Amino acid sequence: MSGIKTDVRRNSIAASAKRYWHTLRYLRPVQVYGRIWFQFKTPAPDNRAAPHPRRLTGTWSPAVKRPSSMDGGFVFNFLNRQAEVNGPTDWNAPGVDKLWLYNLHYFDDLNAIDASSRLPWHEGMINRWILDNPPGQGNGWESYPLSLRLVNWIKWAMGGNALNDAWVQSLAVQTRYLQARIEWHLLGNHLLANAKALLFAGCFFEGSESDTWRNTALEVLKREVQEQILPDGGHFELSPMYHSIILEDLLDLINLTQAYPDVVPDSLVDTWVAVVTKMRRWLLAMLHPDNQISFFNDSALGIANLPEEVEAYAEQLGMPAFEKPSEELTHLSDSGYVRVQRANEVAILDLAGIGPDYLPGHAHADTLSFELSLFGQRTLVNSGTSVYGTCSERQRQRSTSAHNTVEIDSRNSSEVWDGFRVAQRARPCGLEIEEHDSALNIRCAHDGYHRLPGRVTHEREWCFLERTLTIKDMISGGHQTAVARFHLHPDVSAQYDGTQGVITLSHGQKIHWKTSDGIARLIPTTWHPEFGLSVPNQCLEVTFTQTRCTTTFSW
Repeated sequence: MSGIKTDVRRNSIAASAKRYWHTLRYLRPVQVYGRIWFQFKTPAPDNRAAPHPRRLTGTWSPAVKRPSSMDGGFVFNFLNRQAEVNGPTDWNAPGVDKLWLYNLHYFDDLNAIDASSRLPWHEGMINRWILDNPPGQGNGWESYPLSLRLVNWIKWAMGGNALNDAWVQSLAVQTRYLQARIEWHLLGNHLLANAKALLFAGCFFEGSESDTWRNTALEVLKREVQEQILPDGGHFELSPMYHSIILEDLLDLINLTQAYPDVVPDSLVDTWVAVVTKMRRWLLAMLHPDNQISFFNDSALGIANLPEEVEAYAEQLGMPAFEKPSEELTHLSDSGYVRVQRANEVAILDLAGIGPDYLPGHAHADTLSFELSLFGQRTLVNSGTSVYGTCSERQRQRSTSAHNTVEIDSRNSSEVWDGFRVAQRARPCGLEIEEHDSALNIRCAHDGYHRLPGRVTHEREWCFLERTLTIKDMISGGHQTAVARFHLHPDVSAQYDGTQGVITLSHGQKIHWKTSDGIARLIPTTWHPEFGLSVPNQCLEVTFTQTRCTTTFSW
């Protein structure tokens, strides 16, 4: 018996080592030594007198306004949870989700809807924050919330609110701390947020110190915008939610250059405008008919501002208006997504990898999944995102089984683990798009299951005909089980009589579905449209009886 336990332990250690190897092998050197440096090097707060604020010589246009998150003087609503800040410890309350605490430190409400009506609350909140959060201590001094708060305080000031000397001094101390804690070990959207904050501070203040902040920001932005925004306009982490956030960030930077003209080179501003143009088109292609984002990778509603509000912001800054794609097929080839739009149907297909190999933290095991809207209503949905962290629910929401694709032997197509990590990952291959007469066929495969003993390949074909969508799944290689799942939006109902089924939309339209070479059943599950929110829904689960399985939806 002891020998068996020893073998099990050895196998577990070997599997863990292999998982770490496939996770760490893709990291860039700066991420490795940056993490070590970040862990052991904490800068001392720099309390020197703040530089003088720069005179605003241009025009700051009102940015997108979020819904209010304050309910009473110190009662806050974030992520579908309400809590009150009664004392210093509440800013870093143990047992409270870290993302909720991050939101507390962002100060989004300074620039939210009807913010002027809450001016006394805002002034009190700033004073409380400075008093309760000594430099370098707590969640509020971590680089990401620090970056967002710096921008919000400066936006608030540019919007016509006077900052007293203590607040200006705090801004300078916070900026110096951020300059010494740029998140080189994380890169991606965090690094862009750091650079945005340093540029806001470098424009808001004048003098040689602010020049250093501004130059650091411009150096990062020149490099990272080029790397992170793909030629088709998509952000390289392949999350519609984060794409929308970064699009708004770039619009804020363009707005900032209009408020402080001649501080940022015109050539760089022109580059940002061109990038924003591509990003806007990409976002519009990833929307459902309800004008909200699709749920691929870490995406949920209520974090980024509404796409229509971001689009209006772009137009307010002098950019031409765009319409959602009207063509039948939109192929975002660099990102790996395809939008199909025909009559009463909009489908968005995930033919993408997990994103940049060195930065897969927001990836889900969702390769070859898709979402479908019919008659203007979301019908088939990926399961969304309601939690971060390392809990089992986070793992489940990132799993293959939480998406409209095929799971082999109860394993994930990409090895998502530990909240924000990925070991071995699926890579799409063999994409073919065929259009003839009234038919559109899209075929793609992936190798995510090659790591299994049977070297399994999953190939999927979407066949679009008039009022019909057929999904053909083909499995090659040795395996025990294969299960296709089609998650239904909570607002639709479904019945199945053992032979064929009916989906009823909220306005009464009927969608008929049937399967061949598979055993189908309807099971209860949950959909997660927002952080902190789980909604009961149904899932059509089809267990393969052959190596091929076909599911057809018609209306």
